[in-house]
Amino acid sequence: MPATPDDVRAIALALPAATERPAWDMACLRVRDKVFASMPPEEDWVAIRLSPGENTGLAAERPEVFSVPHHYRNSTMVVVQLAAIDRAELAELLTEAWRQRAPARLRAAFDAGSER
Repeated sequence: MPATPDDVRAIALALPAATERPAWDMACLRVRDKVFASMPPEEDWVAIRLSPGENTGLAAERPEVFSVPHHYRNSTMVVVQLAAIDRAELAELLTEAWRQRAPARLRAAFDAGSER
């Protein structure tokens, strides 16, 4: 079953210290005020911050799901088409993005299970 905007919010906001605050006319999902994902008002896609090179690798491997538009070419963001991804894979990507932006102590507590 394809992922939905509600899935994006439910998964992301269930992560420790995650919040949603708009910026650039988009819903920005943050951990301690650092953006790890953003979604436009029409909400048919989400941009997710990944590790360097992972965004372009995914876009090359599965262009029907992932892309790196021109305005993200100098970042690690990847655009994910929600209709083309399932909730489990979306959860993996959002959790990975959260981990990259979360402070070390918060990541450690999450990994230890005390923040789950």
